[in-house]
Amino acid sequence: MSGSVANGAGVSWSALDQILPSAEPPYPGWRRPSPGPTGFRADLIGAVALTVGAVITMPLYPWAGLMPPTRAPLWLELLWSGAVALPLAWRRRYPTIVAVAVSALYMAGGIAFGVSLFFPMIALFVAFYTLGAWESDRQRAWWTRMIIIAAMFIWLVISIFVYATGHHNDEPAVTGPFSPLVSLVLIQLLTNTTFFAVSYYLGNRGYAESIDQDALERRTIELARERERAAAQAVALERLQIARELHDVVAHHVSVMGVQASAARIAFDQNPDVARRSLSHVESSARTAVDELHRMLTTLRDPETCDHDHSFGQDAEVGATVGIRQLPALIGQSNATGLPTRLEIIGEPGDLPSVVDVNIYRIVQEALTNVRKHAGPHATADVRLRYYADEVEVEVTNSGAAPSRSVAVRSGLGQVGMRERVAASGGTIELGALARGGYLVRARMPRSDRASLVGTGN
Repeated sequence: MSGSVANGAGVSWSALDQILPSAEPPYPGWRRPSPGPTGFRADLIGAVALTVGAVITMPLYPWAGLMPPTRAPLWLELLWSGAVALPLAWRRRYPTIVAVAVSALYMAGGIAFGVSLFFPMIALFVAFYTLGAWESDRQRAWWTRMIIIAAMFIWLVISIFVYATGHHNDEPAVTGPFSPLVSLVLIQLLTNTTFFAVSYYLGNRGYAESIDQDALERRTIELARERERAAAQAVALERLQIARELHDVVAHHVSVMGVQASAARIAFDQNPDVARRSLSHVESSARTAVDELHRMLTTLRDPETCDHDHSFGQDAEVGATVGIRQLPALIGQSNATGLPTRLEIIGEPGDLPSVVDVNIYRIVQEALTNVRKHAGPHATADVRLRYYADEVEVEVTNSGAAPSRSVAVRSGLGQVGMRERVAASGGTIELGALARGGYLVRARMPRSDRASLVGTGN
């Protein structure tokens, strides 16, 4: 970039657009985030520094013999030097206006003073770069840069023409592969093409990097929100799990205590022995309930016995001592409390996922609790546990009356808990009244460890 002959730009529009394609915003209306007060202060400091450098070095050029004798008043040269650099203080606020102003002032000074000066060249480079990096209207950024390049190209052609038609007889002869005119043309084309191509590329790259940075920040914010949602969901699932555990533990034993307390009250006067046995069952059920609650709370509080990464349905009771092996004791307790219950195991027992093992026990426990509450005083219950190759099925039926619709709606937490347990185990459940009378609870769950994986998605 040099004044008069040494100024201008020669670049093909279409070639530049193909080599350096314009960066496009990610969506309509997107704007590059503002640099803020700190960025604007940095622009001001940089503009002032360039202005001071340009003003100080301006009178040094003629003294060093690097430019012709002064053809304009010194104050005008100093004013021009500062005017070229000072607009950069607003370069990121108004990139198009600043780029046009700096380019026009630069060309005017080059025509007036005949050479290119170092600090004004830096100002032009920064203004051209900022136009590509900070102009939100990409069409405006492209057209403005093309107009500036075209203007510089026209200026270059005119300057070379003036030089070629001038008289240089007093210049010493120089031998070489190219004539002085051809050498000058090559220098100007290579210099100006490199100057504008690099600033054009860096401007587009800066804009593209701002898009990537904005997308990264948005993803970071979204991930933080997702973590908050996941944490809130985990808390909700933990609350649901604890509520289900409390219901399963308390409801069963309280229902047993209620039945036995009622039997003791009826038999208290006529048959004290029966009343004592019933009260003994009440005491035993209370102790068992307290023990199970203690185990559950210990499991929840002790991080070594409770894996907090368990998915939904992998209950705190996994570390407790309930499962299919405790079904005979549960059936015996049901018989002892006045509900005739029979257990039948079909198939070859085998190891089950701990979640499935616990859930089968709790489903049977809840089903027997519902029989005592809703089936009537003369009901009986049958529990069948069937082992298949890939699944295990538990079925609980009773011979009493099915719960009325109003009762089912009013006290449906037990059934909700059973559905949740089966879903967490990756199985299916069937609930409903039997045609012959009574009620059916049938649940099927996989025997493999994929139960916990399926439960994670439910």
